[in-house]
Amino acid sequence: MCISAPGVDHSVFFRDDRQASRKRLDLPEGQVVLFAGRIQAHKGTAIAVTAFAELLEHRESEALPVALLIVGGASGFQGAEELALCHRIIEERDLADTVRFFDPQPHSILADHYRAADVVVMPSRSETFGLVAAEAQACGIPVVASNVGGLAYVVNASESGLLVDNNDPKAFASAIAAVLDHPSFAARLSDGAVEFSEKFSWDATVTRFLELYGGIAALAKAG
Repeated sequence: MCISAPGVDHSVFFRDDRQASRKRLDLPEGQVVLFAGRIQAHKGTAIAVTAFAELLEHRESEALPVALLIVGGASGFQGAEELALCHRIIEERDLADTVRFFDPQPHSILADHYRAADVVVMPSRSETFGLVAAEAQACGIPVVASNVGGLAYVVNASESGLLVDNNDPKAFASAIAAVLDHPSFAARLSDGAVEFSEKFSWDATVTRFLELYGGIAALAKAG
């Protein structure tokens, strides 16, 4: 059996100037945590918001300001309920000034959102692959993700991002802080993300398929 991951278009998703992306998106100064994807319970959007609240609660007073961007819309099963839960958490934890929602974006603009971020968070309860993680890493952005399903394959733990073994918001907050508060570590993860992302480029995907087809053809010829 051969398993081949989807490809990422590296002509769209690539590392580029962070400040230029932030300027195009009209973002304020400071650090940025990004959640991108459908707003659904199994994507863990509310976990991301709660983790962000925990992060702010334990930030040092002299730390840089930080914002959470949520790019996506309510979709599918329990999407509306998850969005309502996010807004309730934002109100209860007084996050209105630090959380911004964006509608789903075309790839060219989504790439700017990735590049504007210091870290991408993916607290999914389940994930067959994790295309957002692959795209973010192609842009050089470290990913903090649940250690579930395809995310354990797409994120190279401690090299291109961090994997969290449960859906505890405090554990996610701690992992996010490890990236935000340690620039040299974040820079190493960024380099590792770009390198690891080559595994998911369309060139690599096509090569895997050609090798597969070649093997099948050889077996057929031999048989």
